[in-house]
Amino acid sequence: MNFKTFNFHPRVAAGVVAAGYVDPTPIQARAIPQVLDNHDIMGVAQTGTGKTAAFVLPILHRLMAKKSKGVRALIMAPTRELAEQIHQAIEVLGRETHVKSVTVYGGVGIHPQIENLKHAHIVVACPGRLLDHMNRKTVDFSRLEMLVVDEADQMFDMGFLPDIRRILARLPKKRQTLLFSATMPPEIRRLEGDILINPSMVQIGAVAPAETVRHALYPVPHHLKTALLLKLLGDTVVKSVLVFTRTKYRAKSLGKKLVSAGYPCASLQGNLSQGRRQAALEGFRDGTYKILVATDIAARGIDITRVSHVINYDIPSTPEAYIHRIGRTGRATRSGEAFTFMTGEDKGMVRAINRILDASIEQRTVTDFDYGATVPTATPNKGTRPLRRRQPKKKGPAKGIRGRTQRGALSWFSKSGESSGPRENMGTA
Repeated sequence: MNFKTFNFHPRVAAGVVAAGYVDPTPIQARAIPQVLDNHDIMGVAQTGTGKTAAFVLPILHRLMAKKSKGVRALIMAPTRELAEQIHQAIEVLGRETHVKSVTVYGGVGIHPQIENLKHAHIVVACPGRLLDHMNRKTVDFSRLEMLVVDEADQMFDMGFLPDIRRILARLPKKRQTLLFSATMPPEIRRLEGDILINPSMVQIGAVAPAETVRHALYPVPHHLKTALLLKLLGDTVVKSVLVFTRTKYRAKSLGKKLVSAGYPCASLQGNLSQGRRQAALEGFRDGTYKILVATDIAARGIDITRVSHVINYDIPSTPEAYIHRIGRTGRATRSGEAFTFMTGEDKGMVRAINRILDASIEQRTVTDFDYGATVPTATPNKGTRPLRRRQPKKKGPAKGIRGRTQRGALSWFSKSGESSGPRENMGTA
């Protein structure tokens, strides 16, 4: 099967060719015919499977088949970054159609959006700012034909489901609705039952890491996480590293520590302005920054295929989030590695992850790392540092961290499963 099989409008087909698309991905091959036949869709697929084109192309085809003014398609996304990526996909695939797409999200001025909405055919929006426009009556959905809710499980995680339900209550009942999610928690199943009519289920792949990803756990006390991170970065040849933290505070703090240690690094978290968020993402994409430290929410929507390593500085809060995180590497047939730091209190989550994977993740210790150190060490190891942009401003060479045996490395675990090291300030989510 190739894209010619779908018989898209000639102007849409021209965009497909210009974008270099030849063979559809599995979710495109299964979802596009169903959408073209006007079925509601419940799509379950991981990030990076090509689902954006699976709904963008049928939307463009429908808009070209019957031209009319007004907003005819609404796509809701959880983050500004994902909204922009969807918008860019519409511009690339719809380059010959003259269909006007507009992004709507907070953190930027509302008045330019108001002007752009007057001429829009497709609106790509985050729920909060969209509700603002609806309350202001600056957007008209009376001609709406298609609704897409993308990354629905992340919408739930971010607390957007009440806003989504408020929006849905004010949209035309007669429409085609497409719901996409990487996982299916009970809340999303209820949403599916409420907004979809006789939907076709399109599920691609099992909930498991890609075969191209090698992943491992690194037991470590809380207070030595940064020292272990610097040790791994110093000892490992890496191209680009995505480091996940649990809180905005820690993402910002860890980013500063890595910069101080001489690594080209940026942090991505919710308190940044849109301009600084975009600069961090673009710098990571073009190689200016070799390390990006981010929270789960801030990293949602990042679509970068050349991430060589994912490091979970903080273990994720759910097994599904673990799959999401490590799926950022090993994409587009490339191999990747994922390292997860594990403290004593993380044992329960590790068991949950092992259950969902139906396997035990390998646990590793670093032989020349001092797991018994009582004072945090912020100095990277002496030796080759592939990521270094500049050397730390010190007169002498950095001292290495002397290691212990595996038995010594694990001795900080108590029988109760709690770590002996002090907790770091967790900050705010």
